Amino acid sequence: MREPTKKRLTRFFSHAIILLMKIIRSTRCTLRFATEAKRATLRGVLAEYGRVVNIFIEHFWKLPELPTKGELLKPIMDIPADSWLSHRLRQVAAREALSIIVGVRKRWKEKAVLPVHKGQSMYVSVLIANLHEAKNATGFDCWLHLQSIGRKTIFDLPIKRHRHFNRLAERGKRLNSYIISEKDVQFAFEIETGPKKEVGTNLGIDTGINTLAALSTGERLGTDMKSCVERIKRCKQGSKGQKRARRALKHRMDEVAKQIFSTSDLRLVVVERLKNLNKNTKVKRRLTKNIRRSIGSWNYRYWLNRVQSQSEDNRVVFRSVNPWKTSIECSACGHVDRRNRNGEKFLCLKCGYIENADTNASKNILDRFLTGKYGAGFKCATAT
Repeated sequence: MREPTKKRLTRFFSHAIILLMKIIRSTRCTLRFATEAKRATLRGVLAEYGRVVNIFIEHFWKLPELPTKGELLKPIMDIPADSWLSHRLRQVAAREALSIIVGVRKRWKEKAVLPVHKGQSMYVSVLIANLHEAKNATGFDCWLHLQSIGRKTIFDLPIKRHRHFNRLAERGKRLNSYIISEKDVQFAFEIETGPKKEVGTNLGIDTGINTLAALSTGERLGTDMKSCVERIKRCKQGSKGQKRARRALKHRMDEVAKQIFSTSDLRLVVVERLKNLNKNTKVKRRLTKNIRRSIGSWNYRYWLNRVQSQSEDNRVVFRSVNPWKTSIECSACGHVDRRNRNGEKFLCLKCGYIENADTNASKNILDRFLTGKYGAGFKCATAT
């Protein structure tokens, strides 16, 4: 692999050490212990909340400039005049409307259309909800107390803490904000991870359906991924069997992500910046229907998110690079030719370098970040 240039020893690494001192992790607790009366009350609140959010979305969408959250005062809160929600919950709905509009416009830009809130969940803070221990309760161990909703509506939702909740509570501080839906409540925890590692090895990861993670060290993990994808394809669309197969795929991805960070002392992980893999796949003669179904079943976004999450948990710097031609470029001499790769085998036509095709690609991914024009440089204090 080509040596990284000294000119690339920039302020990136010192800046990366400071970043991500704290991370946010979330977990969900079921509301299956709630009575039908409380479920009906919650459904009514969620339906009205969704309606109010849509009123604010329609109002803000027409404005030439969006107001700031500090400008959400009484004149704006009185726009949904026929709503029975309290001023506090209206303010929460207005803030969520702003966030939705900003997110839609950032993603779709000039193609953005008016979004719609479906009334399936609501974001509330400590002003609306509080978690309290439940005394002499059977089946659950705490109450989520909701107030300041409107119409003098006050009720408690039973919460059963589970192992993941307790593990996050031991590691960090629970935040006083919640996402409430009809089926569950999502809790968030702020966890201090400490500074990024200054010493360790650098790792490139090539991602694919046949091999989930081909590492620049030569290891190949998740070679059974194709069988998981085929299992999803065999199931009827939307069936329980397909849902189980998708959960099994995600579980396997979780295992491989943990395995990567348990094998060595890493300080930098570089992956491909994969996106829009389904774009234009229906163009005639480009991809077969079988390949399109494989791409649709392969949850590469979930996989990259899991790798990033594990990187943050282990104080490892996570970066991504453009995947352009990484699979046909020789990691030894840099020669680019489609004929270099033949299936899973890579043979450079210029220098004769022989390697597994996925492993060669992973070396290019790491090298592209360390030295290439596609990514920032990285301080190499130790051998890679």
